[in-house]
Amino acid sequence: MVQQLSGLSTQRGASVTSIVFIIIALGVAVKLIVAIVPAQIGDYQLTKTLSAQLQESNNKKETAKQFVERVDKQLSINADYDTKAEDVFTFQDKKTGQLAIYKKYEKTNTLFGNIDIVNRFEGDIDPTIAE
Repeated sequence: MVQQLSGLSTQRGASVTSIVFIIIALGVAVKLIVAIVPAQIGDYQLTKTLSAQLQESNNKKETAKQFVERVDKQLSINADYDTKAEDVFTFQDKKTGQLAIYKKYEKTNTLFGNIDIVNRFEGDIDPTIAE
């Protein structure tokens, strides 16, 4: 008997086209992770910093202006020179010793060429998170 060597029933493994598609998909996935994960980590660190500074300011009965100066100083210590306190949060309550803030900002990273990924971060900052 003569076996037929060509055909779908005798083909095994992946074709070149499927391997190229897998490589492209992995490349895009890695690029997305590289663009998104640092922004998420930065937001986590910023939230912890704001929470700690808010708790300390409320304990010391500081004004809103003193709190903004405190946050700007801490951001410069953390080498986050391009972030200003006024751009990151707004006050919900400016009473001395009862400060409350709402964080809202965006972080933009380039994915490919003119395609950007925009990470939006917002939420109330709770001073008890710092504990």
